[in-house]
Amino acid sequence: MDTQHDVTGLLLAWRSGETQAADRLFDAVYDDLRRVARYRLRRERAGHTLDTTALVHEAYLRLVDQTRTDWADRGQFFAVAARVMRRILVDHARRRRSAKRGGAGVAVTLGAADEAEGAVTLADERAGTLLAVDEALTRLAAREHRLARVVECRFFGGLTDAETGTALGVTERTVQRDWAKAKDWLYQELRA
Repeated sequence: MDTQHDVTGLLLAWRSGETQAADRLFDAVYDDLRRVARYRLRRERAGHTLDTTALVHEAYLRLVDQTRTDWADRGQFFAVAARVMRRILVDHARRRRSAKRGGAGVAVTLGAADEAEGAVTLADERAGTLLAVDEALTRLAAREHRLARVVECRFFGGLTDAETGTALGVTERTVQRDWAKAKDWLYQELRA
């Protein structure tokens, strides 16, 4: 059922006020959203407190709440979904770092402390990296908005070049060039 036309039709029905269209849309895109969430969570630390299902459901709740978005098609929906997942993961990383600086404490036995210390350090590094990428991506968006959107679709959304091109209304070759340019810019920015 998850063809581009079915999803686009459901988006149009939802936009026009058909309340059941949102539920049918969720059924139609659920597997694709899970694929995007799995892709994104593979890059997160082991033992992340968000799992695939939680990330999909949180993203979908935020997407359904987007009353001002004028949904055009399936590609745009998944591009926005990638951006929403990025925000969820960045917010989660910020909360984690905030908790580390005096928020909720965690009880650890002495035997487990040495093991946990290595895991916490790695988790903190990954959260810090995600926040640094997010900040760099925000700076990139201020300079070259489309490049930042390509990164959101490819890195945060796990979309292919073709899916990203469809979502952004550009050719697959343009996506490939933009992706290479954005990765180079981010590498230079994060290296500094």
